[in-house]
Amino acid sequence: MTRNLLKVLLVCTMLLPMLAAGSLAVAQTMIPPGWSQFSPPPPPPPPSPKIEVPVVPKFDELPRQTHVQPSSRGSFSDRITRCLQDAGAAGLRPGRRDSYSRACANQ
Repeated sequence: MTRNLLKVLLVCTMLLPMLAAGSLAVAQTMIPPGWSQFSPPPPPPPPSPKIEVPVVPKFDELPRQTHVQPSSRGSFSDRITRCLQDAGAAGLRPGRRDSYSRACANQ
């Protein structure tokens, strides 16, 4: 009987401090560094982005063509040709026509 009593006392002496320490740890609150217990709560997270599923084209359907309006300036090739012709008509030498045509076409 004394042997069982010693076992019970040994278990109680080991469990009692553990239970007391556990109850103390529950009462503590974890406060991050730089904060106080009076700090306001952090703001809520932003809403999740809206995800839209793209339209899947069908096999038997032709793709839609978007018509692009042509530029009123004309193409770059047309502008270079016109500027070179203007430079030749003005009597510029071939060495001067290239710089004139670049400046003229990029206006």
